[in-house]
Amino acid sequence: MVGTGRVGRLLTRVPAPWPYVLAVFVGTKIVLSLVGVLTLAAFDEIPSAPPPDEVLMRQQQREASPHRWFSLWFAWDSFIYDHLAGLPLDEPWRDFAFPLLYPFLARPLAPLLGGDTALALLLVANAAFLGVLYYAHRLGEHLLTDATTGDPRDPAADHGTDRDGDRAARRFVRYLVLLPTAFLFHAALTESLFLCLALATFYYAEKRRWLLVGVVGFFLALSRSAGFVVVLPLALVLLRQGGYRLRPPALWGYLRSGWPLLLVPAGWLAFMAFCRWQGGDWFAYKRAQEEGWSIRVQNPLGVLWHGLTGAPPRDAVRVWIAVLVLAVLVAGARRLGLPYLVYGVLMVLVPLSMGPPVYKSLLRYLLAVFPVALVLARWARRPGVDVWSAAVLALLQGALFVLWLAYWTHFVI
Repeated sequence: MVGTGRVGRLLTRVPAPWPYVLAVFVGTKIVLSLVGVLTLAAFDEIPSAPPPDEVLMRQQQREASPHRWFSLWFAWDSFIYDHLAGLPLDEPWRDFAFPLLYPFLARPLAPLLGGDTALALLLVANAAFLGVLYYAHRLGEHLLTDATTGDPRDPAADHGTDRDGDRAARRFVRYLVLLPTAFLFHAALTESLFLCLALATFYYAEKRRWLLVGVVGFFLALSRSAGFVVVLPLALVLLRQGGYRLRPPALWGYLRSGWPLLLVPAGWLAFMAFCRWQGGDWFAYKRAQEEGWSIRVQNPLGVLWHGLTGAPPRDAVRVWIAVLVLAVLVAGARRLGLPYLVYGVLMVLVPLSMGPPVYKSLLRYLLAVFPVALVLARWARRPGVDVWSAAVLALLQGALFVLWLAYWTHFVI
C-alpha cells in the first residue's frame, strides 16, 4: 500500500496529458505484443506458412532478432530503412527511393546500442508514437471542445484544464489508435514519425506559432513524399485565422505571420539536393521508384476508378476502404473545417497518384488520415455510440493484425 501510494503521488506530479498518453502507449504495446506472439505460435503448425513470397521477409526478421515480440514489428520496407541507416555517407549511394529522416534519426542512436540499427529504428518509431498520442490529445483539446466550455479556436484559451475538452481529446486519441491499421504505429516504419510531425504542425498552427510550424514542417517533408503537400492545408489554417480575407492589408499580415511555411517545401528540396549529392541526379529517388516498383505519377482519380472497376478483388477491397475514408471526411466536413478536410483528401489522393502499385500499401498510407478520427470522436459523444464504435474498430484492427502476422503481410503493406 505504501508503494502504491508513492506511485500515485509520483503520477500526480506528471503533467497532463502524459499519464493518459503513457497508459495508452503501454496498454496497446502489451496487448498487441501478446496477440502477436500467440498468433505466430499458432501459425507455426500450419505447413503452408509462410507462403513463398514471404519466406525472405521471415528470414530477415530472424536476422533482426530471435525474439518474436521484437522481430514481428519489422516487415518489408523496415529492412530497407535498416540498410539506409547503416550506409556510409562517404560513398555514393545507389537505388534509394525513400525520404531519409527516419533512417537518419536512427544513425546517431545506433552506436549507443552497440551498432544495432534495427533496435534504433524501432526506438525512433515508438518515441514518435508517444509524440502522436501527445499531439493528438493537445490538438483534440483545441478542436473538439464544446462551444459551451469556450472557443476552441481561441489560441489564448487554456483548454488543458477543461474537463469536457479532456474527455473529447481522449476520444480522439482512442479512435486514432483504433483505426484499422493503427498497430503499424508500433512497427519499424514511417507511420508514427510522419503522423507525429503532421499533428505537431497543425497543433502549432492552431496556436499561431508559425516559426515552429515551419521548423517541424521542414522535417515532415523529409519524412515521407506526401509531407511537403501538407503546406496547403496549413496555409488554409492561416487564412482561416484571418477570416479568409484576401485584400492587400490582409495579405501582408499573412506573409508576415506565415512566411515560415516556406520551410515545408524546403524540406523536400533538401532531400532532392541529397539525391543530387549522393545519386548524381536531383530525381534519383524518382528513378529508383520507377525501376524498383513501377511507380509513376498518375491521375489519382483514374487510379481510384481503376481500383473500383478493374483491379483484382483484394485490391478492390483496399480501394473501397479508401472510398469509405473519403465518405467519412465528407460527412464530417462541416465540423472538421476546410483545412482538415483538404488534408484528409490529400492524404488519400497523393498515395493514389503513385499508380496501381500503391494498392498493396494503401491501407498503410490511409493511417495518415487523422481527421477521420476527429470525425469519429465527434460522432461518439454519446456513450452508447462510443462503446459500439470502439468495439467494432477494435475487432476490425484485431482481424487485420492477425492477417498481418499470419503471412498475409502484403494485404496491409
